[in-house]
Amino acid sequence: MQITFLGTSSGVPTRARNVSSVALRLPQRAELWLFDCGEGTQHQILRSELKISQLSRIFITHMHGDHIFGLMGLLASCGLAGNVQRMDIYGPPGLNEYLQACQRYSHTHFSYPIKVHAVRPGIIYEDEEFVVSCGALHHRVSAFGYRVAEKDRAGRFDIEKAQAMEIPPGRVYGQLKRGETVTLTDGRVFHGKDFCGETEIGRKVAYCTDTVYCDGAVELAQDADVLIHESTFAHQDADMAFQRLHSTSTMAAQTALNAGVSRLIITHFSPRYAPGNALELKDLLKEARAIFPKTQMAHDFLTYEVPRRRDVDKEKLVMGNG
Repeated sequence: MQITFLGTSSGVPTRARNVSSVALRLPQRAELWLFDCGEGTQHQILRSELKISQLSRIFITHMHGDHIFGLMGLLASCGLAGNVQRMDIYGPPGLNEYLQACQRYSHTHFSYPIKVHAVRPGIIYEDEEFVVSCGALHHRVSAFGYRVAEKDRAGRFDIEKAQAMEIPPGRVYGQLKRGETVTLTDGRVFHGKDFCGETEIGRKVAYCTDTVYCDGAVELAQDADVLIHESTFAHQDADMAFQRLHSTSTMAAQTALNAGVSRLIITHFSPRYAPGNALELKDLLKEARAIFPKTQMAHDFLTYEVPRRRDVDKEKLVMGNG
């Protein structure tokens, strides 16, 4: 699971930052999922190492322009390129009507099927590898955060041990891999747990924007490996954050702390904190780290590889021995 930030500014783009969009690449299945699609997102994808041809699912948090104005252009380009087989789009009520109006007035016809799913809190997508759920956030319009959870996988099957015990390969190996108990024709009984390593815990990513601090975000991010959370304002501008129902750097950090996440990546920054101003983005990062030290600040084209838990544990072990 690889995260790429395509836009990290709030409201309007700046010279250094485009408006909201985050890509989640799933290399094991050659798929790309997109979270929000602000104006210019397709240009950002072209400037990255991501492949539009792998795009299969788009998740929209809410209907404000800096999160959806790039959607229609991206979908049209996918159709003209002719290399997208199908697109599933998830978002709040009104998203389908918006896209239909865009198609109607621009006389655009998609050459591939598009399915728009109106989301509600709970599981919105599941397959053999992933579960995607959403939860309500607290913003000026209906807004949802998303959680992508990779399913746990059985540990590595010890084929050498099975061969040494003269267990016939084939169907029995499959049963043991699944942790089942097997009785052979000669009467011997084997338990799958004796042939498999520790269960591989699935990775979890939460995406929460736009929202002021709320219990919904904490619940969505519970025990996540990575929480991507908006940090529109500095702590001293908390009054403005409450008025506009956005988060400060400290609200994002408090969400991460209360949810017990492994890492927080803040994004969706107000242009008011540009270099040279009284408060800069480095100050927001400092504020967040004072509450949640494992905070990272996103920038356009930042790529983050979500580590498996065993890799994190190894890293901790090495650091502890060092």
